[in-house]
Amino acid sequence: MTHTKRTEDAGQADGGAVGKGGRRIPLLLAIAGFAYALDLCSKLFVVEKLEYHAPVPVLGTWLELRVMRNSGAAFGMGGAMTFVFTLIAVAVAVAIVRLARKLHSLPWAIALGLLLGGALGNLTDRLFRAPGGLRGAVVDFLAVRGFSVMNFADCAIVCGGVLIVYCSFRGWELGNAGAKSGEVPAEAAQS
Repeated sequence: MTHTKRTEDAGQADGGAVGKGGRRIPLLLAIAGFAYALDLCSKLFVVEKLEYHAPVPVLGTWLELRVMRNSGAAFGMGGAMTFVFTLIAVAVAVAIVRLARKLHSLPWAIALGLLLGGALGNLTDRLFRAPGGLRGAVVDFLAVRGFSVMNFADCAIVCGGVLIVYCSFRGWELGNAGAKSGEVPAEAAQS
C-alpha cells in the first residue's frame, strides 16, 4: 500500500477524504431540510393538538410535551430582545450559505446542516407567529425536568454546535476534514 493510499484511508477515517473531493452542499441541504421539516411539522402538530392542554408525559415526569411560547433565547432569557435574535438567526443562515462554497467535509456538512435547519426553524416562528413582524414567539414543547423546554430546532442547533466544536478540536477544516490545520494533503505534497 502506498503512502498516498494510507494517507487517504486515514483521512477518510478521520472524517473526510483527503484533498478536495466532492462538495457536500447537497448533504448540508438535505440535513438542513430534514431538521427544518421535523421542527416545523412537530410545532404545527403540538400547537394544534396540545396547546392549552395539560402536559403529556413521555418519560414520566422526566420528559413531557408541554407547549410554551418563548419570545427570548434559550432558557427564556432575553424576552425583550426578540428582534435581535431574529437578526442573529438571519446572520447565521447567511454565514452558513457563504461557508458552503468551501465545504468538502462530511462532518462539517452535517454540523452546518443541523445548525442551518435549526436556525431556519426558529426563524420561521420569529417571522410568522404572533405577534409577528420579526418578533414572533418560538414554540417550545419538549420539557426536560429541571432543565428547559425546547423544540427540535433547538436540539438541531445544540447538536450542530457540539459537532462544530468536535470538528474544530480535531483540527478538521471545512474544505478537508481529513487534514489538520496547516497540513498539506498528500496529493499536493507530491506535486
